[in-house]
Amino acid sequence: MNRTLWTYIVFLILLFAGATLIEFSKPKPIDWTKTYNETHRSPFGTFIFFNELEALFPNSTVENIGQTPYEYFTQNYDWEREDYDVYGTYMYIDESMTIDDVSAQELLDYAAYGNDIFISSSYLPEPIKDSLGIETRNDYSFTGNADLLLANSRFASDSINIDRGLTNIYFSELDSVYTTVLGYQRFNKEKQINYVAVDYGSGRFFIHLQPVVFTNYSLLKANHKHYTEGVMAYLEDDPIFFDSRNKKRNLMSQNFLRFILSRPALKWAWLVGLFSLIVFIIFNAKRKQRIVKIIKPNENTTVAFTKTIGNLYYETKDHDNVIDKKITYFLEYIRRVYYLDTQVLDEKFIKHLTLKSGRKESIIKKLINLIAHLKAKPNRDESDLLGLNRAMEHFHNT
Repeated sequence: MNRTLWTYIVFLILLFAGATLIEFSKPKPIDWTKTYNETHRSPFGTFIFFNELEALFPNSTVENIGQTPYEYFTQNYDWEREDYDVYGTYMYIDESMTIDDVSAQELLDYAAYGNDIFISSSYLPEPIKDSLGIETRNDYSFTGNADLLLANSRFASDSINIDRGLTNIYFSELDSVYTTVLGYQRFNKEKQINYVAVDYGSGRFFIHLQPVVFTNYSLLKANHKHYTEGVMAYLEDDPIFFDSRNKKRNLMSQNFLRFILSRPALKWAWLVGLFSLIVFIIFNAKRKQRIVKIIKPNENTTVAFTKTIGNLYYETKDHDNVIDKKITYFLEYIRRVYYLDTQVLDEKFIKHLTLKSGRKESIIKKLINLIAHLKAKPNRDESDLLGLNRAMEHFHNT
């Protein structure tokens, strides 16, 4: 290994070590992404809320379902009894409720059988809004923070102020016959409805429009947990089916480097290694070039083979055999090139060959007569072979 290559290796090691040291010395940035994922400890994850659910509902169980509502509840439906095998509260917390129309209808059916659906999301599926007779509206004039309060006077002291992660959505239309207002939000001193309970069949929908109150960032603030407890107080102490499938699916990158890129140290190592490889290739390409192999062209051995065969026949003095073969090859040439029948070499054949070949009729007639003479001659010698060869060459070269 030469000195120059060693220099490059030492330089790359120092570069890698320096980049790693700088990366580890930097404070880890806070991830403010709104994931609402129950496994995330970041500000807008729901790790604290999910782990406190059993404390909020001590007599219930919490099941984290990993399927769509349609898949989960359909497989737990008894077609003979015409009822579900599971009962309780379906819970969904996310910025937007991204479920398909079939799953939305399944939730409506599940509520109609006497179960509760709790949804905390700013953006609701259209089938659910249409079926419950509710509409939402965006108010783009809010200042960035808001007071959230519950309608029940028992929770008057549990009002909170949210200054980050809010959405500006509130209920603009409600079906007053089936809907009960449970909470409000106050933007710019204007109070709007943000939490309702809607009767549907034998069950109820609880819809809350500010999912940020269930995040780690909100629950770690003073007294914010009391507001969250007030929101949950309307739910029965029944089994809870916590939906996390959509968040897991959306957050999962399809990039095969997703794990490396998700870790800053591994990401920098990958980038430095890739950069080093590119530099190495560039410098090596300038200094070294692979030897170009000399490829000899294929030799045409047809002429040599022909000469060898010709010498063999000539040395054996087998003139009859050579004459027969030359006549055979010549007549095959006539058939292949001029498409003439060579079985009968008469005057008609001579005229047709004259017209197609463009040669003089006298030359063709002399050659055909010579072929007919040699085919009939019993003993042929060297002079006959030379005469036939000259006549054929004259035909080809004329």
